[in-house]
Amino acid sequence: MREQQIGHVVISSTVDRPWSQYFCCMLAGNREFVRTNPVATKRALRAILKAADFCTSEPEQSAQFLVEQGYTKRYDHALQVIKAIPYGWREYSAEDTLRFYALRLREVGMLKSTPQKLLAQGTDWRFFNELKHELKT
Repeated sequence: MREQQIGHVVISSTVDRPWSQYFCCMLAGNREFVRTNPVATKRALRAILKAADFCTSEPEQSAQFLVEQGYTKRYDHALQVIKAIPYGWREYSAEDTLRFYALRLREVGMLKSTPQKLLAQGTDWRFFNELKHELKT
């Protein structure tokens, strides 16, 4: 679509408020898997966070990797997308992000639980908080 110049941007969650003030993506894990495989869980999360840091620090090399691995054919498009995505996982609050999206989902009837209950019963920030300290630059 980008190549054929089809369509136009109506809203961009990377720059338009309030969406731009929160993570665009979150990770979720099966509770039982995380409980029984904490080392694997932490390793996977570490790899994803380090990849995000790499995309921020080396966007050209990241785009080239995507082309070499066959994920896309166009280096220029890959680079444009990588540069447009905010990879600043250190700047946002995961808890605030979950609360924000939980409120939106509750407003449209897709979530019955309150954001407070969801945060209390469905989140565990241990690995993320440990890695934030471990991966400080």
